[in-house]
Amino acid sequence: MQETMYEKLLLLPLFQGLCMEDLTAIIEKVKLHFTKYKPGEYLVRQNETSGSLIFIIQGKICSEAVDSHNRYTLYETLDAPTVLEAYSLLGMHPQYTASYAALTEVSSVTVDKAAVLSELNQYEIFRLNYLNLLSNRAQTLHHKLWNTYSGTTWQKIVHFLQLRCTRPVGEKKLFIRMEDLATFIDDTRINVSKTLNEMQNRGLLTLSRKAIQIPHLEKLSAQCPR
Repeated sequence: MQETMYEKLLLLPLFQGLCMEDLTAIIEKVKLHFTKYKPGEYLVRQNETSGSLIFIIQGKICSEAVDSHNRYTLYETLDAPTVLEAYSLLGMHPQYTASYAALTEVSSVTVDKAAVLSELNQYEIFRLNYLNLLSNRAQTLHHKLWNTYSGTTWQKIVHFLQLRCTRPVGEKKLFIRMEDLATFIDDTRINVSKTLNEMQNRGLLTLSRKAIQIPHLEKLSAQCPR
């Protein structure tokens, strides 16, 4: 394994802080599955059982989350390095909450669940990174839930997106009917339509039939009227 590969692994959220000696020991003991994907290929599908941790070490992927009642579909662009739904590996419902497909040439490293629990869990830094990742997600979701239906229509649209996105920044695309979005945020269709058009006039998103294209969610959030 080249040194550059070590460096890429050390950038991954669950490996950050590990020394080169520990990482070398992990590589020697744990079977790492290296996989390459071409643009358009799926890494996993929504509702598939998660039996491993999948680390994206190179490339760009797209997540595709479909509402359980098919009322909307949310697309999100994610860059390496990242890990796919570390929170879905354990718990009562260990299934992926979204599908993930390659947008560019993608390189990934997969570690089986058994190896995560028996080998990686022996390293204190890895355990702390994993616990911090899970805790941060739980705290963030708790904060978002408190604000979901409060504020202006603009704020509620932003909260709707933030609650469902993996990251509060970057490109997002939402397929949804105006009526359904109004129902989700407990607002009127007229208010939703008026606010979305205002966002479009400011260059923050693009509207088309049942689709909302957002180049930078962070800009939409930053210009939210108070």
